[in-house]
Amino acid sequence: MEERETVVVVDFGGQYSQLICRRVRDMNVYSVLVPCTASAEKIKSYDPIGIIFTGGPLSAFADFAYKIDKEVFSLGVPILGICYGMQITAQSLGGNVVPAKVGEYGKVEIEYDEHPLFDGIDKKGHVWMSHQDFVESIGKDFKVVAHTKNTPIAAMANDKKKIYGLQFHPEVVHSENGLKIMHNFLYTICKAKGNWTMNNFVSEKVAELKEKLKGKKTLLALSGGVDSSVCAALLQKACPEGLICVFVDHGLLRKNEREEVEKVFRDQFDINLITADASNIFLKKLKHHKDPEKKRKIIGKQFIKVFEKEAKKIGKVDFLAQGTIYPDVVESGIGKSAVIKSHHNVGGLPSVVDFDEIVEPLRDLYKDEVRKVGFELGLPENIVMRQPFPGPGLAIRVIGKITKEKLDILRDADYIFREEIAKAKLDKDIWQYFAVLTDIKSVGVMGDHRTYDYTLVLRAVNSVDAMTADWYKIPHKILDICSNRIVNEVKNINRVVYDITSKPPATIEWE
Repeated sequence: MEERETVVVVDFGGQYSQLICRRVRDMNVYSVLVPCTASAEKIKSYDPIGIIFTGGPLSAFADFAYKIDKEVFSLGVPILGICYGMQITAQSLGGNVVPAKVGEYGKVEIEYDEHPLFDGIDKKGHVWMSHQDFVESIGKDFKVVAHTKNTPIAAMANDKKKIYGLQFHPEVVHSENGLKIMHNFLYTICKAKGNWTMNNFVSEKVAELKEKLKGKKTLLALSGGVDSSVCAALLQKACPEGLICVFVDHGLLRKNEREEVEKVFRDQFDINLITADASNIFLKKLKHHKDPEKKRKIIGKQFIKVFEKEAKKIGKVDFLAQGTIYPDVVESGIGKSAVIKSHHNVGGLPSVVDFDEIVEPLRDLYKDEVRKVGFELGLPENIVMRQPFPGPGLAIRVIGKITKEKLDILRDADYIFREEIAKAKLDKDIWQYFAVLTDIKSVGVMGDHRTYDYTLVLRAVNSVDAMTADWYKIPHKILDICSNRIVNEVKNINRVVYDITSKPPATIEWE
């Protein structure tokens, strides 16, 4: 099996650190994000074909500035410094960084010199800048290879040691030909072969899991979401005889969701799937609660209890499988990056399951890579492309107290919305779309009768990482169809509104 090529992305706390990692993978080269505190020895342990330094929020000359182990520059591996990464490179290797009289932010015109980094692109173009400091002078064996009106050294190169710097951000879409420059670094400078594909990943991972899990018993909490579904399919391909999946139906699922999960994993994949129907228990526990955080805690606690009950029937297992993916690992804190949110994919399950070891076969993958693996394994599109869905399910899309009646109303309305979005072929353009049943009732007229029924909200957003999101401009014609169908086909709804708020200031979900 061909050895995996790796590019190490050194994180200096920049907002685009994960995006750089993603861009490298999109070019079929595996990348891994490490903190700038990583030693040269640690970076070397990845046997990288290239190293990329990210941007960062600090000044390179500040006393508390993030530094890099200078031995990294002696590893003999090509290095590309981006923004702060260029500044720290210049400063470490005999150059000087100073505050700029005029900062550069946003799109800026740039002029390139002849250099392999810029092969195949126009001599002049526009790039995305975001800096208040700049490289005033460069060290021995470096040369200037690009400039802008206010930044004389917009790119630098040391071809002898294969160390390069870009003051701009090639990873963002606002930089014309930025991805071509990154491609040139990977394939011209680093001599990448481009062997990071999901087909290769599946082959490698299945072989690895077969050896690890053979003759062992593995337990997986299958939610029906993308990550746990792909995890189940991968484990089944590697070691079908030892896999047990437990699917907890808490009664807060979308319409037909339980049936779809059972059909795919029992009928198509022949997985040993245990369904625990606990919907009545969850509804009883949620009956008197309106506060969203209280609802979340009740659902999380009850889920563990139900799973524990099923786990006791199964007894001791060798492995507890989790659908952890790479953003879960990174968001839980890497080096100088801020902790975005803590992740524990099974919400405390290890304490209630008797197992020896956790196995996380998707830990190296981003979400879009997980989806590609799902298709490689033969999972149907309705599972692989499933919308992001919160753990508490519809409980946080029904505002106020939870009842079966309100859940059924929402299920039917949400189904119509998703059906019409798919018919309009917008389902692949919108990152997430769903309905919310408010606790607001208003007066309406249907036929000759006065009504006093619920208001339903439709929500659709586009996002990359869920940290920010823009509301999606669904054509009025489609919204009109959705509204008409919902008020005519779903009882107890007489008003439909569309949420046109971005994140921030709103959140994606309503609770």
